[in-house]
Amino acid sequence: MTAPNNNRSIPDLFGDAFTQFAKLISNEFELARAEMSDKLGQVGRAAAMIGAGAVILIPGLVVLLMAAAAALVEHGFSSSVAYLIVGGCTTGIAAALIGFGANRLSPETLKPQMTIEQLQRDKEAAGEMIR
Repeated sequence: MTAPNNNRSIPDLFGDAFTQFAKLISNEFELARAEMSDKLGQVGRAAAMIGAGAVILIPGLVVLLMAAAAALVEHGFSSSVAYLIVGGCTTGIAAALIGFGANRLSPETLKPQMTIEQLQRDKEAAGEMIR
């Protein structure tokens, strides 16, 4: 067995550092790719759940809205006013739900946070290597 050569030249050390840095960058890209794949899967699952819920909700919601309008008519409102009240309330609730759903798909919530943090640590480590 031979002892490792501890008397390496400066160009060899810089070459090794550059090789290690290139491997690090490659690993960071792999992490980013994996994290983005996970985020896209999250978006797909969210969209599927929203779609399934909407399909199941629509018939039940129509029946409930008709019942609410009928109840208002029974309590003395004209048909047009009863439908206007029920439609207005429903539209307000729908707008709030759409707003919450759109907020969950905002760029900030889908940002690859782990990759960004790791890149920041790598930048600091590279800065330390240069000093």
